[in-house]
Amino acid sequence: MTDVTKNGTAALLEVTDVEVRYGAIAALKGISFDVREGEIVALLGANGAGKTTTQKTVSGMMRPASGSITFDRGRIDGIPAHELIGLGICHVPEGRHVFPRMSVHENLEMGAFRFKTMDRNDYDRVLELFPRLRERIKQQAGTLSGGEQQMLAIGRALMGKPRLLLLDEPSMGLAPLVVAQIFEIIREINKAGVTVLLVEQNAAQALALANRGYVLETGEIVLTGTGEELLADERVRAAYLGEEIAAS
Repeated sequence: MTDVTKNGTAALLEVTDVEVRYGAIAALKGISFDVREGEIVALLGANGAGKTTTQKTVSGMMRPASGSITFDRGRIDGIPAHELIGLGICHVPEGRHVFPRMSVHENLEMGAFRFKTMDRNDYDRVLELFPRLRERIKQQAGTLSGGEQQMLAIGRALMGKPRLLLLDEPSMGLAPLVVAQIFEIIREINKAGVTVLLVEQNAAQALALANRGYVLETGEIVLTGTGEELLADERVRAAYLGEEIAAS
C-alpha cells in the first residue's frame, strides 16, 4: 500500500498485512486497509470477526505478529498505547470504562492528562456537544445512565485532541433516541476535523454515516466499498440488515 490513495487524498492510517494471534488462533489473518484524513470508516462483521481486535491493535493495546501499521506516514506498530495518545490516536473501547467514583468534570480532566493544563476551549466544546454532561458536571460518573456514560467516554477522548478517534460499539445497549443522538454527535465531531474509525453493531446507521466501510469475517476483509455501496450490497443486506429488509 502507498501513503496516497487513488483519489490523491493522503491516508492518515494504513494497516498492511497485519496478523494478530491469540496463542495458536489467528484473530486477524493479514488484513490491509486505510483510513483517509477526514473520513468516517466503518468496520462491520459478526461477533468474533476481528473488529475489536483491529481497533485494539491500531491503538497499541495489542501488538501484531506480523505486518505494519502507519499513522501520518510514521510506523506505529509496537508503540505503547499511552504514547499513541500523544500522536493523536484516541480510543473509546466497548463498555465505556469511565472512572465511576470520579465526577464528570474529573473524568474530562483525565482525558487531557497528556497536557500540562486542560484546554478550556476543548472543555467548553465537549459540553456544547453534550449538554447533558454540563447538567451533571459534579455528579459521579458511575451514577450516570448508559447513554450519559457513553457521552462522557467520547467527551473524555475528545479532551485528548484526537486526529483519529476509534469508537467501539458506541450504540450498544442504548435506547433508540440516545443512539440517534450519539450518531449525530459523531457526525459533528467528524465535521470538526476528526477522522473516525467506527466499529458498530448497527450496520444500517454505521453505513449511513460512513464514507467507506470494510466487512470482516473470521479475521479477513471480505468486502469493501463506500457506505452507499455496502448498504446496497445484497450480501451485506442479507447478513447485517435482515431486520430492515424484513420490515420493508
